[in-house]
Amino acid sequence: MSNSPREIDEDAKKVVELFRDIFGYHPGFRAVHAKGILLRGTFSPTPEASSLSTAPHFRRHSTSVIARLSNSGGVPTQLDADPANNQNGLALRFILSSFPRREKTDIATVSTPFFPAGNVPDGVGFFRALATNKVEEFIRTHPAAAAFINAPKPFPASFSTQQFFSINAFKLIGKDHKGTYIRYRIMPKDGVFHLDEKEAASKPPNYLYDELVKKLETDPIEYDLLAQIAEAGDVTDDCTVQWPETRELVKLGVVSLESILADSDEEQKNLEFFDPVPKVEGIEPSDDPLIDLSSVAYRFSGADRRAA
Repeated sequence: MSNSPREIDEDAKKVVELFRDIFGYHPGFRAVHAKGILLRGTFSPTPEASSLSTAPHFRRHSTSVIARLSNSGGVPTQLDADPANNQNGLALRFILSSFPRREKTDIATVSTPFFPAGNVPDGVGFFRALATNKVEEFIRTHPAAAAFINAPKPFPASFSTQQFFSINAFKLIGKDHKGTYIRYRIMPKDGVFHLDEKEAASKPPNYLYDELVKKLETDPIEYDLLAQIAEAGDVTDDCTVQWPETRELVKLGVVSLESILADSDEEQKNLEFFDPVPKVEGIEPSDDPLIDLSSVAYRFSGADRRAA
């Protein structure tokens, strides 16, 4: 049974407070994924996208997007090669209309395809264990958290060669009202490349962002937006459970990131949070309880950005 809005609010506040315990309080920055950059670009859909969903950005020739690439931690000065930077993020905002309605919908992805907890109590418990240095104790009784902690998390060679995943499932609704459960996957056009520990240790503190700026001087950064299609029996409400790699991947379109947003640092403080809850026809959230929790936690974390 779903938690009430009040319970979700209380749990989300706990999570944000735990992030502050883990990373410290940094006014003007998010409680997590504090270090990041905003970019402008476009999304161009495939015909297959409109057959799966009636969402506007899947039916238009192209849609403007704002993207945020980020480190995982809550420290704005985090080194890009810091081992604690183990889950970079890519959030996409599709601008569906401008003033006065300002319609939009977002996709939030990270570089690890699953999460350490599949429900709200375990999620809060995991972050509490991190904040109190009791992770080893926690993972002894929580195999999903142990799997996440022990999973390989290689250093990316570049943001432009890193893949990203939506850990939560969503339902695409087509013209015939047929629902298809999917997980988003974002694959770099340049291929996936990683660094070993020695290579990463030799990199400058901000190598991901330095390389990003240099690449955009000559070429856009392009990703394929894919949908991994669930089959009968696949779990859609637990983000600790991965679907088999044999599941069909359908290309929904191409994201082309063309430039860094002017005054990116300041804009990040004012931009409305990227919301994992899709607020658009043709896309619905699954019953995964962490979608609503994440949405509210991101909203509360926005207070940190505006505190400075």
